[in-house]
Amino acid sequence: MTTNKHAAAARPRGRETLNKVPEVTVYFWVIKVLCTTVGETAADLLNANLGLGLANTSYVMGALLLVALLFQFRARAYVPGRYWLTVVLISVVGTLVSDNLTDRLGVPLTTTTWVFALALAVTFALWYASERTLSIHTVRTRRRECFYWLAILFTFALGTSAGDLTAERLGLGYWVSAVVFAALIAVVALAYRALDLDAVLAFWTAYVLTRPLGASLGDYLSQPAGDGGLGLGTVGTSLLFLAVIVALVVHLARTKRDVAAEGRAPAPVPGHAGGRVILPEDVR
Repeated sequence: MTTNKHAAAARPRGRETLNKVPEVTVYFWVIKVLCTTVGETAADLLNANLGLGLANTSYVMGALLLVALLFQFRARAYVPGRYWLTVVLISVVGTLVSDNLTDRLGVPLTTTTWVFALALAVTFALWYASERTLSIHTVRTRRRECFYWLAILFTFALGTSAGDLTAERLGLGYWVSAVVFAALIAVVALAYRALDLDAVLAFWTAYVLTRPLGASLGDYLSQPAGDGGLGLGTVGTSLLFLAVIVALVVHLARTKRDVAAEGRAPAPVPGHAGGRVILPEDVR
C-alpha cells in the first residue's frame, strides 16, 4: 500500500488515459513467449525464405511497426488486438536490429549484447528519473508509453543478441539455451515469491529473459536437424505460433481476463484466482 506522497509521485501527468498495458497474467507470459518465437522465425522467413534480405525486411517491418504504434498511441485504453500486434511487430524489428548489426555490419554478439543492455539501462534510468516509477500498471500518458515501447524494443534486441550468443557463439545449442533461460526465469520467480524480490525488477528481468527463451525455442523448431533443430521450417513454425497468438488474443478480447478494474491493485500473491501468476507488479 502506497502513502499519499508516493501515490502523488506516481500519478501520471499530461494526457491521461486508462492503462494501455494488460494485466500480468498467465496469458501475458504465454503470448509474450509466443511473440518472441514469431519474432525470430518471421524475421528469418522474410529475410531468407522470401529473399527480401535484411535491409528490405527491416524497412518493411519498420514501416509496419510505425503504423501499429500510431494506432496503439491513439487508443484510449488497452485493446488486446492492437497491443499484441504491436508486440509481434516490435519483436520482429528487435530481431532485425540485432541481426543487422551482427550479420551486415559484423559487430560481435558480445558487443551487441552489452550495447543493448546499456541502452535498456539508460532507458529505464530516464524513465524513472522522469516518472519516478517503472511500473507497467500506470502506462497512462504519452510519455510513459514512449518509454515503455522503447524499453520493449531494447528488451527484444538484447534478448536476440543474448540468445544467439549462448546458442551459437558459446556452442550450447538451441535446446540447451532454451533450458538455461527457462531455468533463469524460474530463479527470478522463486526469488520474487520466496525472497521478496522487488516486483518491478522481477517483472523486467523475466521480460528480458523470455526473449532469448522464445528465440531459442523458435530456432530449435524451425532450423534443420543438421543445425541442431527439428526441421519444421520457419513457415510452419511462424504460422503455428501466430495461430495460437490470434486464438488467445480473441479469447482475451471476449473475456477481458487481462483487464484490471480501474483503481484495483494487482493480486499480491501469484497463482490465485483471476489468472494471475508469477511476477505481477505492484502499483508504485
